[in-house]
Amino acid sequence: MTTPISSMVWVLCGSFIGSFGAVGLKAGAKRLGRNLRSVYTNWRLVAGIAAYLLSAVFFLMGVRQGELSVLYPLVAFGYVWTMFWSRLFFGEPLTK
Repeated sequence: MTTPISSMVWVLCGSFIGSFGAVGLKAGAKRLGRNLRSVYTNWRLVAGIAAYLLSAVFFLMGVRQGELSVLYPLVAFGYVWTMFWSRLFFGEPLTK
C-alpha cells in the first residue's frame, strides 16, 4: 500500500490547525479564573479545544487511506509551527 499525497496533505493541515490549538489552550489558561464558569466563558480556551478537535478530523481523513508509518512523522510539523506561534503570540524565545 502506498500513501497518497492527499493523505499527507490532510495530516499536514491537521498538524497546522492543531498548533493553533496549543496556542489557544495557553492563551486561555492564562485567563482562567478560580471558578469552573470561567472555563465555559473563555473563548480562547474554547477556540483551542475546537482547533484540536478539528485537527483530529483532518488526521482521520489522512490516516484513512495512508500508512501510519509515513503519516505520523508529519505530525511533528505541528511542533515546529507551535514554536513559531509561541514566539509570535507570547514572545517566547526560540532556543536550541
